[in-house]
Amino acid sequence: MSWRRGPAAAAAALVLAGGAATGCDPGGGAGADGKGRPTASVPVRPGDTAEGLPGRLVNQRPSWAPCAGAEGWTCASVKVPLDYGAPDGRTISVALVRRPARDGEGRLGSLLFNFGGPGVSGVGLLPRAAAEYEKLNSRYDLVGFDPRGVAASSGVVCRDDEGMEAAAARVDLTPDTAAEEAAYFADARDFGRGCERRSGELLAHVGTANAARDMDLLRHVLGDRRLNYFGISYGTQLGGMYAHLFPGNVGRMVLDAVVDPTADTVGHARNQAAGFQRALDNYLTSRGEDPKRGTARIAALLARIDREPLPAGDGRELNQSLALTGIVLPLYSQSMWPDLTAALDEAEGRGRGAKLLALADSYNDRAPDGSYGTQSHSQRAISCVDDAQRPTPAEAKALLPEFERISEVFGPFLAWDTAGWCADWPVPGEHETPNASAKGAGPILVVGTTGDPATPYEGARRMADELGEDVGILLTNKGEGHGGYTPSNGCVTSIVDDYLLEGEVPEDGGTCG
Repeated sequence: MSWRRGPAAAAAALVLAGGAATGCDPGGGAGADGKGRPTASVPVRPGDTAEGLPGRLVNQRPSWAPCAGAEGWTCASVKVPLDYGAPDGRTISVALVRRPARDGEGRLGSLLFNFGGPGVSGVGLLPRAAAEYEKLNSRYDLVGFDPRGVAASSGVVCRDDEGMEAAAARVDLTPDTAAEEAAYFADARDFGRGCERRSGELLAHVGTANAARDMDLLRHVLGDRRLNYFGISYGTQLGGMYAHLFPGNVGRMVLDAVVDPTADTVGHARNQAAGFQRALDNYLTSRGEDPKRGTARIAALLARIDREPLPAGDGRELNQSLALTGIVLPLYSQSMWPDLTAALDEAEGRGRGAKLLALADSYNDRAPDGSYGTQSHSQRAISCVDDAQRPTPAEAKALLPEFERISEVFGPFLAWDTAGWCADWPVPGEHETPNASAKGAGPILVVGTTGDPATPYEGARRMADELGEDVGILLTNKGEGHGGYTPSNGCVTSIVDDYLLEGEVPEDGGTCG
């Protein structure tokens, strides 16, 4: 489990419940007929991913067919190189889902979505979240995809359901003894070896830079001169990488719930310790409770559960690690705060852990029958290919005093996670921090929410700065939750819609709320 970006469970639970105007060419009109159907792909230009790729990739056309269980949507797949350094070699598949624009005459092209994780399935989530984007669907084809290594694309698998269940039940994510430490790091090594054994050479090629190259090939195959894109949570890191690699191909791009591009592994953990504690403080304040006392109360509850897990029904128990996960999920959205209250009341008042366990199961993508999704596999594989920093167990332990000062509830887990997440990972990481500079790109709208727990607001400021002057346009949303574009936030939604649909670029530094 890691909170470095945002979980699929949070996205699914929320269903993304997530000045002077200047013109902006979305670049989607070419390559589509008057009914909004893609025709021939756009010509290859210098700097395109398609430049230098074999014709079998450049000239492919998606074979759209109805999606099972998603009325009005069609599905397809596109072949991409496993290794862009060897484009004539092995290919892998990227899965797509699409709903055409309703207004064929006014169609602006495709709007590609990434909902975060890394590892969230856009093919699975976009049709369920589509009500949030009905207005955008008037002029855009809504297009979701599973990045390489994820779900319906050529996906990473690391462990079977029995292994996932055993680890969740037995591994202490905040080890207190030498034996618990040894078990924690042994499990991390086993997970990585499972990824290597089951996923083979794919594992080395699932990083964000390759996913960004895939997006440019998708843009070309879909017939769009420029990429119009909506990235949420980790999707902002992917969008920043795309803008850096292909600034001339950026159309209208929105980055919401922004990952700090200047933070390394330890920096992300430090940011999230502060971000989740800030959200917990706000939750406690909303209940009329002093945040300091409330935090101490919850920390004491977790310590008791560590000593003696709570019964949770069906022969299962709530251990400390699962309890912490159950507390984390509702902090992603203010609408879920009542669920957190009910779960804490049950645990503290009745000595039962069923409600916290149900929240943890949702985060962990665990079905009632005990089966697990593979989002956590993809998340870890992508993160570890991206992150070159590999703190040692000793270095993680040395972080504990600082992280406990930031948050006695979340700090210990996040300190240990810096070393445990990619411990002895079989593939080296690509960078300490990603490069998001995008000189030459058009204006990119960056939305940061002040109470965001998983991607704290400060990261949005840094992303806007990294993108560059006149490129990163910051919109501050004063509120709670992971992401600002939600049905209840008319201000953010209106500004984003006007930008994407009409090309109206808001004034940099604007505020909602």
